[in-house]
Amino acid sequence: MKIKLKFLGGAGNVTGSSYLLEASGKRLLVDCGLYQEWELKGRNWQFPVPPDSIDAILLSHAHLDHSGRIPKLVKGGFKGKIYCTDVTVKLAEIMLKDAGHIQEEDALTKQKRHEKEGRKGTHPEIPLYTVEDALKTIPLFEPVKYGQSVEIGNGIKATFHDAGHVLGSGMIKVSIRQNGDERCIIFSGDIGRWNAPILRDPTIFDKADYVLVESTYANRRHDSMKDVKNELAEVILSTIKAGGNIVVPTFALERAQELLFYMRELRNEKRIPMMVVFMDSPMAISITEVFENNSDYFDKETMALVRKGLSPFDFPGLKMTRTTEESKAINSIKGTVMIIAGSGMCTGGRVKHHLVANISRPENTVLFVGYQANGTLGRQILDGVGSVRIFGQYLPVRARIAQINGFSAHADRDELLKWLSGLKSPPRRVFVVHGEPDSAGELSSVIKEKMRWNVSVPVFLEEAVLD
Repeated sequence: MKIKLKFLGGAGNVTGSSYLLEASGKRLLVDCGLYQEWELKGRNWQFPVPPDSIDAILLSHAHLDHSGRIPKLVKGGFKGKIYCTDVTVKLAEIMLKDAGHIQEEDALTKQKRHEKEGRKGTHPEIPLYTVEDALKTIPLFEPVKYGQSVEIGNGIKATFHDAGHVLGSGMIKVSIRQNGDERCIIFSGDIGRWNAPILRDPTIFDKADYVLVESTYANRRHDSMKDVKNELAEVILSTIKAGGNIVVPTFALERAQELLFYMRELRNEKRIPMMVVFMDSPMAISITEVFENNSDYFDKETMALVRKGLSPFDFPGLKMTRTTEESKAINSIKGTVMIIAGSGMCTGGRVKHHLVANISRPENTVLFVGYQANGTLGRQILDGVGSVRIFGQYLPVRARIAQINGFSAHADRDELLKWLSGLKSPPRRVFVVHGEPDSAGELSSVIKEKMRWNVSVPVFLEEAVLD
């Protein structure tokens, strides 16, 4: 039995998740994510393995830090199948097309700015890939259902299980049989939370030979779900009192829908007054429609709402703004409004324009409800910098900066240990991935101390031989 595992991303950091599995003459790529940390973006341009040497991609879910380099890979010569759940296919099409559009816009903006300034930037002034490149990936997607085994060939099969992280997200179990011997490798993808709204709880496994476990929030405990609503209500009421706006940088997939879910509950409970809420993200609007059309992925409580004919994501005062003109008009409205816009880490999209209009006014609030990777604009703001550079201009940060941790769709330290504890016998080895060094290191230490398992924290391009 000889299996090689190489860590092409999500090793020592959170974004860029990608793992190369080689066995029985096959090369499989589990995820192919976009690097979003500023200092690591250069990795997006050069893939460590020839794309045409990869036989298939197993995609855990549609978030760009797991899927965002696929069009670049296809552009480089990848022609195999991309296996993922049926709803991930729908979501990935929306997100990759949008990513291609943003890549094109950003490249054009950089070209104009650098021409004006008479200089060259750190990264190439061309898009990593275009909308056309993204569209060329769609025919390669092969939808599968939870629990359905996919035969890759040469004794290798993959099975997707509900991760409870975002709609259609999967944990991937890869089984490899050689000469009558079998090994099981579980790729956790991003692990969701127990008792979170909308989606079902994460799948727990009772056995595995090797496990790759994410560690995004492995060094903290999240607030309870009740605290989320309390904190959200407090931010809204205090900002209304100050006479300002609330700008919420939001990931279009899952976080935007979860935020609408809680806003609906707060309105129904009359804990917040009537106010205008703008979903200023064409992608988030399209993804919310995918949610509405795939309610079979919901948990029992959310399904009960749907059966009553109620939408979990709609309430009076909610405005969906698709066009650029509608987006620009928001900043001329008087009185407090909430603006939900992407991207979630403020690395692109409409939220940057809203930050320009709002971040320097003390009556406003910038509310973070998602993870902010090192080096991103969102992380800079959250870390308390005095000014930020947006579109080539420096703006003082005078708005209130707030964060609600309980919104996270990632398991925290206790939940990660709960997931690992489902294994009835120690795996041969656990690899702690998809986390910054402090977080991954802490989870590794806890696994060693409490479970006494063989565990390691791989680094970028490290290769492990699995026997």
